[in-house]
Formats: sequence, C-alpha cells, structure tokens
Amino acid sequence: MKAHNKTSQSSLTPHTALEYLREGNERFVSNLRINRNLLQQVNETKEGQWPFAAVVSCMDSRTSAELIFDQGLGDIFSIRLAGAVISDNVLGSLEYACKVAGSKIIVVLGHTHCGAIKGACDGVEMGNLTGLLNKIRPAVIQEKTIKGDRTSNNHAFVDAVTHLHTERSVQQVLEQSAILQDMVEKGEVGIIGAVYDVETGVVTFCEHTKRIGQPADEAVESLSA
Repeated sequence: MKAHNKTSQSSLTPHTALEYLREGNERFVSNLRINRNLLQQVNETKEGQWPFAAVVSCMDSRTSAELIFDQGLGDIFSIRLAGAVISDNVLGSLEYACKVAGSKIIVVLGHTHCGAIKGACDGVEMGNLTGLLNKIRPAVIQEKTIKGDRTSNNHAFVDAVTHLHTERSVQQVLEQSAILQDMVEKGEVGIIGAVYDVETGVVTFCEHTKRIGQPADEAVESLSA
C-alpha cells in the first residue's frame, strides 16, 4: 500500500479521515493488518509527507498510534507524552499538522491502565513529573460519578478519570487554539477523543466529543435546498 501524497490527502474530509482510523483499528484487533512495504514508503515520503491525521497520545510503550490504527509511514503525526496532556508545545504541533501540513482529523487518545492517570489520582510528586501530573488533577477533582476509593486502587475511578481527562483535553484544544477552533468550525478539520484498551486493542471513540463543522460550500447548498 502506498503512502499518502498531496492529492490523496487533499481529497479526504475529516469524516473519511476518521473512518480510516476506525477501519484501521478494526483491522488491528482482527489481526488483519495491511501488508505494507515500509522501505517503499520510505522512498515515497523522502521528498515530503502528507499525513491525514494527528494523534495526541500517551508515551506508554503499548500505545503506538501507527500500530493500533494500522497505518504506515507518512500517514500520522504522532504527538506523544505522558498522560497525553495538552500544552503549548502540543497545540503548536497540532496547528502545524493541520494548518501547514494538511491533516484532516485530530484524535486525543487516552488509554486504560495509564500510569500518569494513576499517579494523578494518587497525588504523586516527583521532580518534573509533578507539574505534568498537576495538569491531570482537574479531571481527578471533577470526577464524581464513581463512589468509594479515589485512588489508583479503584480501577473504575481510574477509568472514569481517564475518560474525563480525554474529554477535557479535546475541549482544551478548541479553547486554547484559535487556529484549530476556526478550522473545526469551517469543517476543514475534525477532532475527537478516544480511549485505547490495552487489554483488548480496541479503540473506543468518545462520540460526544466529536466536533466537525460544516464546510462553507455545503452550508450554502443546504440553505438553498
């Protein structure tokens, strides 16, 4: 399978780009991954790259976006750091991916059994990690649906915080980047949160977080119909 080029990337919509990722994860879970000639893709991308998606995910060794979405070289911008926390550096990377390089969909990808989420739940303080975990703490504080132990010993609580942190991160991207918010509103880019299950390989998309606006030409057509 060939790597994306400028033409194939530009022909995609945010909706079709998201479907590519859904289908890729289904292949991954079914062990039906596409047999790619990676050396060929190295050659195809040597003059440039046209990734159709940008994925913000955790640094966890089990959560490689290219693998779990069954994509090849040049298909995904992968932004990885502990807890998939949003920062100015992440926002700048996403703005480059979408505004400059033409990516169509942003996925904020959390995962089960996340060490950073557990650390935030337990109030861990350790060097520079403290500041990073503090960015997750608002989700820990906000989570009120799970009763009982509010530490990493309560797996249901950790899962709930993971989902809430992912939802909050999607909202942060839209609130803190005028460029991305404008592109989403115009239907040029979509954004959605998702959680990867490290036990099954399944990515569950948080549909209520999905934001994809209507392109201007489609909006005009719908008004005139």
